[in-house]
Amino acid sequence: MADITIIESADPRAIADWLADRLAGAKAGAITVPGGSTPFPILAALIESGRIEWAGWQVWPNDDRIVPEDHEASNTGKIRALLEPEGAHVRALAQDAAPPHFALTWLGMGPDGHIASLFPNTDPQIDDQQPVRRLTPDPLPTHAPFDRITLTIPALAATNAVVFTLGGAADKRAVFEAARAGDNDLPIARLLRAADARGIPVTVFT
Repeated sequence: MADITIIESADPRAIADWLADRLAGAKAGAITVPGGSTPFPILAALIESGRIEWAGWQVWPNDDRIVPEDHEASNTGKIRALLEPEGAHVRALAQDAAPPHFALTWLGMGPDGHIASLFPNTDPQIDDQQPVRRLTPDPLPTHAPFDRITLTIPALAATNAVVFTLGGAADKRAVFEAARAGDNDLPIARLLRAADARGIPVTVFT
């Protein structure tokens, strides 16, 4: 399986420091970041550190709900509000988008093993010919019952490195370890196989 480093019990500032160490040497590039509640305290700590010159960076969401950007469920709207004042160029996902090669793919993961909006029922493929797909999770999450737009596994795996933030959830850790061991074929397992095939290092903050 992929070259995987596990980092236990890191707080948002420690994760922000790791991200800054990874990105601060570059003056420009592109990263893709997750939505949900976990990344925003980390992004806030990263901004506060002042170590990234955001003006040269494109920031792509991993996925989004099909809602206006001013809707509370919009990942893009939240990312834009946080990072565009710092000079970053935030790119909204569209079905005809052409995502770049990323300096870093930062992902969360659900307890069902989904990554971005690649839920188990969507059967994401490692060799998907489309970089972006619109799809409908089944079942729809009760907290966000919307159709989704998402980067596919090949787009997420077009990167120099992958980092996961699992938010301290024991159930997510168990699913991740099963995927790492090859004991399931959930979207997380497929992404790890894609990373392994491409020689991409994976860091996991539990």
